[in-house]
Amino acid sequence: MDLKPQADRPTRPGSPDYFTGSVTLAPVFDAPAPARVQAAVVTFAPGARTAWHTHPLGQTLLILSGHGLCQTEGGPVLPMSPGDRVWFAPGEKHWHGAAPDAEMSHLAIQEALDGVSVDWLEHVTDADYAG
Repeated sequence: MDLKPQADRPTRPGSPDYFTGSVTLAPVFDAPAPARVQAAVVTFAPGARTAWHTHPLGQTLLILSGHGLCQTEGGPVLPMSPGDRVWFAPGEKHWHGAAPDAEMSHLAIQEALDGVSVDWLEHVTDADYAG
């Protein structure tokens, strides 16, 4: 058993290399090998978003609060609300973030393959974000 108090899992700002706008990452768990599952609560200020990215083994989002947007490459920009669950398949190019006028928090769960859980790509343009 490994009990991790909240105080041992400090939040950190999202890197501007991978996010546009103000984003806070709060680790939830990062299971030790041979397990490979990871999770974090990510909070986006209004208009903040990830860069385009993929996950080698996919990703599940559970929207906790606020309102957000998500898009897969070539698809429409879709709204997300509390309680919604989003699955991105392995290798599916996508982005997600807050709506323009609302903060949004989600629980992001993904697995690492050979130590890699995300492959970051280019930033989402304002035109892509606007749909």
